[in-house]
Amino acid sequence: MRARAGIAVGIVALAMALGGCEFGFTDTRGYVPDEDLLSRLEPGRQTRDEVQQLLGSPASQGVFDADQSWYYIMRKTHQFAFLKPEVLDQRVVVVHFDGGGTLRDVRRYSLQDGMIVDPVTRETPSPGRELTFLEQLFGNFGKFNKLPGTTSSSGGS
Repeated sequence: MRARAGIAVGIVALAMALGGCEFGFTDTRGYVPDEDLLSRLEPGRQTRDEVQQLLGSPASQGVFDADQSWYYIMRKTHQFAFLKPEVLDQRVVVVHFDGGGTLRDVRRYSLQDGMIVDPVTRETPSPGRELTFLEQLFGNFGKFNKLPGTTSSSGGS
C-alpha cells in the first residue's frame, strides 16, 4: 500500500515539475505598425516625414539606399528551457521612397516569405604552415632583442 502511495506522490510531483516547465517563455522583439496605420499610407502623396510621424522610426534602413527603403521588423519566438527558440511569427514591412522622398510602395512579408540561408562552412586556406602546440608555446623564445642603449645587469653595481 505504501509503495502505491509513493508511486502516486512521485507521479504527481513529476507532473507538477513538468507542468511548470511546459510553457517556457514567449518573446516579442521589434515593431510593425498595425494594419490600421498601414492602410493610411498613400503612395505618391506622402513624404518621409509624414510616414515617420504616422508609423514611427523604422527598425532599419537600406544599406545602399538608406533614404529610399525603411524596414519595420517584428519577430515572436517561444523558447522552452535551454532549447533553441522556435519562431512563431515574423513580419516585415518595407516602405520604399522615390529619389524625391515621396512614398512609392509598401510591401508586407510574413514568416512564410522568409528564406533559410545556409552559411558556407568551408574554410579559406591561408599561406604558411600550421604550428603545433609546442611550436606555438616555445616559438617566441630568442626572437626578441635587447633595446638599443640598454645594458644587462647581473645584480651588482
